[in-house]
Amino acid sequence: MCRPWWGLWFVVLPAIGLIASGCHGRRRAEPVSVPNLTLGTMTIAVAPALNLSGSASFDENRFADLLASELSYAEGISVIPVSRVLGVLAAEGLSGVESPSHALELVGLLGADGILVVAVTEYDPYDPPIIGISAQLYGTRPRSGGGSLDPVALSRRARLAAGDGSSSPPRLLGQTQRVFDASHGSVVKEIQAFAELRSADNGPYGWRKFVVSQQHYIRYCCYATIRALLEGQHESVLTGEGPER
Repeated sequence: MCRPWWGLWFVVLPAIGLIASGCHGRRRAEPVSVPNLTLGTMTIAVAPALNLSGSASFDENRFADLLASELSYAEGISVIPVSRVLGVLAAEGLSGVESPSHALELVGLLGADGILVVAVTEYDPYDPPIIGISAQLYGTRPRSGGGSLDPVALSRRARLAAGDGSSSPPRLLGQTQRVFDASHGSVVKEIQAFAELRSADNGPYGWRKFVVSQQHYIRYCCYATIRALLEGQHESVLTGEGPER
């Protein structure tokens, strides 16, 4: 018995659609994993960001969510989402990390190996955008080397790198600080490379969507910050040199 001719369209039409999408649709590039050259396998919690920029339009939790999303691309890193950190902080009657010792306390409460705390020191989302980021990774794993970076020295409510009189010093596994100014040619080149990794479409903005879109620009800044931490670039920051290229 012959199949009705219309039954063939259930097979033919999807095939035609796949061919058409392959020929005329926008090709999306899969996100490339971020190499983890220094930390090894870890579970890292992401704390809500500290807003030291003075901008009323900055969303601390949204920024931290995007940071956690980018951190999930790092090799060997499992991420505890911001919502879980907020839950623990809420139980303590707090909204953010108060000190290095508090950061390590949260690591234990969350069952993590480390916690990433970020302070946003500059925030201007308008084209060309500017975002300043100071990041510190506290954890239970010892790391050789020294140096102290205080990304929140301007903040009275949170002094992440200042001692608090505890008997054992907090363990700082990594730190980095940078201002991402999209008016600088070096930053533009990085954004173009990032856009090539994350999106190969031919949309109306092309690579510039990572400049004109606040969310996409934050993603680039978070990616670059995480890459610097995982490549050990904080060593050059501590000595006053620029990040290695």
